[in-house]
Amino acid sequence: MTIRIAVIVAAGWGTRFLPITKSQPKEMLPLDSKPVIQYSVEEAIASGIEQIIIVTAMGKRAIEDYFDRSFELESFLERKRETRLLKEVRQVSALADICSVRQKEQSGLGHAILTTRNIIGDQPFAVLLPDDVIKSNVPALKQLMAVHEQYKTSVVAIERIKLQDSTRYGVIKPKKVAEGVYQVLSIKEKPQPAKAPSNLGVVGRYILTPEIFAALEVTPPGKNQEIQLTDALQLLLAKQAIHACEFHGIRYDAGTPLGWLEATVALALKNPALGAELKEYLQKLL
Repeated sequence: MTIRIAVIVAAGWGTRFLPITKSQPKEMLPLDSKPVIQYSVEEAIASGIEQIIIVTAMGKRAIEDYFDRSFELESFLERKRETRLLKEVRQVSALADICSVRQKEQSGLGHAILTTRNIIGDQPFAVLLPDDVIKSNVPALKQLMAVHEQYKTSVVAIERIKLQDSTRYGVIKPKKVAEGVYQVLSIKEKPQPAKAPSNLGVVGRYILTPEIFAALEVTPPGKNQEIQLTDALQLLLAKQAIHACEFHGIRYDAGTPLGWLEATVALALKNPALGAELKEYLQKLL
């Protein structure tokens, strides 16, 4: 079945960016010339997704407003004859068919995905975590969709990690089935390095079969007393296979202050309008 719907989870508190995230969603922090969340939206569209569900929470109204029409602003830009800016503003609101649901309590990624059940129904769907900005020739999500098309299973994105960083990831026990593709034998949420089953960590792209909802319903609270998607995937393994895709591309972790800064510099250096001057400035600093 073709993947038509993508869920973008943007419901966290953003505590690592406090105090700014007290009033500003971290997903709306600027990254080069657009907010962080827009990279996920554009990746989903480039992968052939038809509808996007954004899971938000209290205080995240700015995300919904950003992807909506702003008639007053458009009228102002028309009067000022700011044709280029007007085109850019209208393009944002026309990016995709977007709706939003609210996660009414901070109960983890698994719980956030569960809030979309009534909209998604009985079909496979994609999940993107906007903290992970992935730049690649073929969209990372599209690479996962190709694996799903072949095996008809849930698919998780993976990359090689340092074992000392295993406490930041879900980590899989893999069985290689093709180049860059693995069957997941087990998956652990944030294991200690000595107990990590491999150096393949799960990052923020997933294709999930609808059976994940039944697994999430019975998943007990795990790390931080939250319903973890990783734990639900481990339960799902008892009923169906799961595969992992080692995608081709560069991932930037925009979910931490240092990662966001690194992503900002890396992407700005590739921006034709900024790159040369920024490079010169950075060389002066060094």
